[in-house]
Amino acid sequence: MKRSFLFPGQGAQYPGMCKDFYDKSETVRDLFLLADKVTGRDLKSLLFEGTAEDLKQTENTQIAVTLMNLSIRRYLIENGVQADGTAGFSLGEFSAMVEAGILTEKQVLPMVIERGEIMARVAKENPALAGGSAMAAVIGMASADVSSNVEDIKDAYAANFNAPTQTVISGTVVGIEAASAKLKEAGARRIIPLKVSGPFHTPLLDDAMKYFVEYISSLEFKDPVKPMYSNVTGKRVGSGVEAKELSGLQIISPVKWIDIESNILSEGFDSIVELGPGKVLTGFWKSASKEISCLPTGSVEVADGIS
Repeated sequence: MKRSFLFPGQGAQYPGMCKDFYDKSETVRDLFLLADKVTGRDLKSLLFEGTAEDLKQTENTQIAVTLMNLSIRRYLIENGVQADGTAGFSLGEFSAMVEAGILTEKQVLPMVIERGEIMARVAKENPALAGGSAMAAVIGMASADVSSNVEDIKDAYAANFNAPTQTVISGTVVGIEAASAKLKEAGARRIIPLKVSGPFHTPLLDDAMKYFVEYISSLEFKDPVKPMYSNVTGKRVGSGVEAKELSGLQIISPVKWIDIESNILSEGFDSIVELGPGKVLTGFWKSASKEISCLPTGSVEVADGIS
């Protein structure tokens, strides 16, 4: 068996997330203690007591989702379940870098807080975003058609290529409203607003990329010890130097998730497990393979069934 761990990003969070893993596993409780120490925050209160609105804020979402992703990773490893390769969707890529040996938990936990705070600050300060930002999932239209329909609309971009007929658009509220109207007219079956607070994976966050690149400039990114696939390229990350460069570019670049899934399949992985809240990546995987299922692990009860 050749197994890949997949880690979700923003949008899958919910109040009370990860409490069952915390209650059952000492190694997960140890991770929460480490997280509090290196971030200076009470993260148990955020995850277990925070409201949906609290968790929606970028500066909270990124650390909450990452902490749950890494908690499930610890829980599975503790129970003898390990992976031969990995990838993460958007923010989830930082959890994947821990799995690939590129970064440590101690590095990643404060890193994603800094990343979230930078992105939130830029989203508030950018004059182009004075009217707000938005993202929406376009359902029932080929990704190439989504891209061609939005390319001439100001401040609207094709941002996440999730599945052959599911693409996320991202930009300003005005841009996404205009893009949504055009896409509906062009034949999109549904357009679903997403629970996010920034125009992620677009050039509107160019300043956030610059600030984040400056923040990570002194940090060491090691060469991967197992295959990890990049959101920016869809391909394997070849070195720590490349991983560091792609970490900055990822903020403004589309997520090539369809390409990642294709490369995972072509390289012989036959067991796919999603580590994190929800079942978003499990849903995406259904369009990638009819023979190999992606198994979610969002609760202890489900995670205990992985072997």
